Amino acid sequence: MGVIDKLNDNPKIVVIGGGTGISNILRGIKKFTNNVIAIVTVADDGGGSGVLRSELGILPPGDIRNCLIALANTEPVMKELLKYRFKEGNLKNQNFGNLFIAAMIGITNSFEEAIKKVSEVLAITGKVLPVTTESVVLKAELLNGIIVEGESKIPNEVIKYNTKIKKIFITPDNVKPLDDCIAEILDADAIILGPGSLYTSILPNLKICSICDAININKGVKIYISNIMTQPGETDDYTLYDHVISIFKNTNILNIDYVIANNKTLNNYVLEKYNCKNSKQVICDDDKLCEINTKVIKKNLIKIKNNFIRHDGEKLSKLIIDIVNIN
Repeated sequence: MGVIDKLNDNPKIVVIGGGTGISNILRGIKKFTNNVIAIVTVADDGGGSGVLRSELGILPPGDIRNCLIALANTEPVMKELLKYRFKEGNLKNQNFGNLFIAAMIGITNSFEEAIKKVSEVLAITGKVLPVTTESVVLKAELLNGIIVEGESKIPNEVIKYNTKIKKIFITPDNVKPLDDCIAEILDADAIILGPGSLYTSILPNLKICSICDAININKGVKIYISNIMTQPGETDDYTLYDHVISIFKNTNILNIDYVIANNKTLNNYVLEKYNCKNSKQVICDDDKLCEINTKVIKKNLIKIKNNFIRHDGEKLSKLIIDIVNIN
């Protein structure tokens, strides 16, 4: 069956997140529909993106870049070029794709317009949208009462003080989302949250109240894709229920129709590799989720490459399309 045969009725799928978490799913979904929209956080302040944000005063391009590459329909060498990271000199550790986006911002004088132009150059399937074009700062209140400022600092401080995240918030507190984000959410057949870092990639988007309001108004299906492993400094010892309930506690999201979780038990060798970094397999305590009227779908949707655990983007995307079709 060719890709065009899989398009079915071309459902509109909106994926909300950031980081590398949603890249795999975007690559998978574009094989089933060309109506895919990525809404991406701009709260990143670490790595090369953080340097550009600080030195050039632009929004961080890294998460946007990953989504653009995932949806790109261009020569493989172009994708490799956008992933290339300089190894020496003043540009050491800086990513060419980030610089490309930064240069386009300089030409257009607009972050939003720059992303549109880069999307055209890469002939992407669907759209990649920053959740806002305002400069936002992610903050976290820890259980010990300490307030941590900066997305990249939060996990380190949680580990340092051996505590947990109580809640997150963004400043300013009246951030306006991109109009296109609201329009796409309202019109979506499915809204996907994750996979990815819960507190630093997914929730920052949902701390913009208008985004949650649009999700609540939307008549389509809402799906949360759970991470396979816990994340040190963010979700230590979190079960599946803990992940989902954190979304409700930190946002005004009213309901999640489906939670997709892995049910494959990983072999000891792979688990030990992660456990030594304080990352554990997420336990599926789906009996608790039944109490909040959320349906849990458990399947083996992972692939292991070079002992790294990843979601199988194509299997996961096929499951999402199946869910959309039965709703």
